[in-house]
Amino acid sequence: MSDQQIISQSKQKIIIYILLAIVTLAVFWQVNKFDFVNFDDNLYVSENSIIQSGITTEGIHWAFSTTYLDFWHPLTWLSYMLDYCLNDLNAGSYHLTNLILHILSALLLFWLFNRMTGVVWRSAFVAAFFALHPFHVESVAWISERKDVLSAFFWMITLCIYVYYTEKPTIIRYFPVIFSFILALMSKSIVVTLPVIMILLDYWPLKRLQSKKTKDNLTEISLKKVFFRSLWEKIPLLIFSIIFVIITVYAKYKPSESSIEHLSLSSRIANTPVSLITYLEKTFWPHHMAIFYPFLDQIQFWNVLGSSLLILVISAAVIAMAKRFPYFFVGWFWYIITILPVIGIIQIGNFAMADRYHYLPSIGIGIILAWGIPFLFKNEFARKKILLPAALAFLAVLACLSWKQCTYWKNNKVLWSHALKVTKNNYMAHNNLASALLEKGETQKAIYHYEKAISINNYAAAYYNMGIIYYRLSQYEQSIINFRNATHADPDYFAAYYNLGIVYSSIGQFQLAIKNYNEAIRIMPTLADAYNNKAYIYLNTGNNISGCSNAFKACKLGNCKTLIWANNNRLCK
Repeated sequence: MSDQQIISQSKQKIIIYILLAIVTLAVFWQVNKFDFVNFDDNLYVSENSIIQSGITTEGIHWAFSTTYLDFWHPLTWLSYMLDYCLNDLNAGSYHLTNLILHILSALLLFWLFNRMTGVVWRSAFVAAFFALHPFHVESVAWISERKDVLSAFFWMITLCIYVYYTEKPTIIRYFPVIFSFILALMSKSIVVTLPVIMILLDYWPLKRLQSKKTKDNLTEISLKKVFFRSLWEKIPLLIFSIIFVIITVYAKYKPSESSIEHLSLSSRIANTPVSLITYLEKTFWPHHMAIFYPFLDQIQFWNVLGSSLLILVISAAVIAMAKRFPYFFVGWFWYIITILPVIGIIQIGNFAMADRYHYLPSIGIGIILAWGIPFLFKNEFARKKILLPAALAFLAVLACLSWKQCTYWKNNKVLWSHALKVTKNNYMAHNNLASALLEKGETQKAIYHYEKAISINNYAAAYYNMGIIYYRLSQYEQSIINFRNATHADPDYFAAYYNLGIVYSSIGQFQLAIKNYNEAIRIMPTLADAYNNKAYIYLNTGNNISGCSNAFKACKLGNCKTLIWANNNRLCK
């Protein structure tokens, strides 16, 4: 290759970096004007007092020790704390952080494939496909999905360092791979599949899984030995993956802290092939995308069978063609392997699928498209005249669809109204739209949507929210009925028991109030407010011993309000 050609290719890469960044920024820029949404954003940031303390010694300790919200991802918590230090509760800044991480991941992805293959434009297509696909709007536009974009950023860095290591395998180059992988795991445990993806890349395009001859050209190293050498190389990474799987499973299923509606194993298994094919369908025809897809209890047998057969046929085909078309094999199994941890056999939530779970797996489909479609065009002239314009048109369509999909994240009302339009029997959308309407003072509309959520799913959160409404309206009997229904629908709904305690206390039924506070504490032993309220009741009814005992417990857990009042009145010594 001449110097002129080298310079030309360098300029091409610079142009691609610039265009990729600018176009992605333009498509997603509107998110900087969006607010927090009423689905986890309050728990992660807007009502999280620890995050709103900024980066402190206590906050760092909490980030590394907590499994709050069923995850252990300390780097994600620290990133929120840093955002708060820089921009307080300006939601736009949190959105922009997500966007910057997404853009950086796309740029790193281009570098990665260009470095591995030496091919510029196909690598650019993979990166643009990842950057602009409307399926990825959720990961970028939802502040709570910081863990997605942060873990993907470290995923890309890890692979880039790994490719650098494979060019000259040394311990010095290997340690940064491990370190970066740990950072990715500490952002979101979904990246546990990364060591397996490295083995796929060893096969293609790195071509490390081939029989080789030694330097003296006399002894051939068999393919089997080469494979096991590659596998042995990944053992430290696989050990960390196993550790994080254990942590994640423990965090998800620890006693008395999960309000997830448990779905039957048969339902989850039936949903697996159907959701896999649905992800594929939406990859090529992005439509009816929503923040929440309700889980269907009854999935038609033919749908399950047809999806399973299609997956088996595709898998068999790519395996059969692996030697001749390795990119089909790598792309397909990249998709399958990276999506397996969140496919739903091990229950993560009460939803059938989620747009965010397509984020990293989509790269596999991008590989198939970038290297597979050009195979159909043998003539170089045809590739330039047909394939290049078609690829640009395809990416332009994706960009337009992503821009449109972004608009649905403008506010809670728009987001959940859209979800209701594109899904059926979406009790979560009814519930959260009702909460958005309630914030706007549209109480009757809110009650209508809460009742719809209840009629669809006997949804505990909707009962709970109805209880809040009736309590504010001083309709205590209706409030009690709804809180009770919430506890029947979800026996571990500690907040419903806690609020029952508040209602009973408001109408002077103190024994019933204490009984419900005790139930809340049984489920959530660290609920300081329940101890605090019990203490206030005891102290005001003359039971100073029980009152002071509960006041001290509340204070130890962070709520000293009643203890201070009691000390000022010389009730607790």
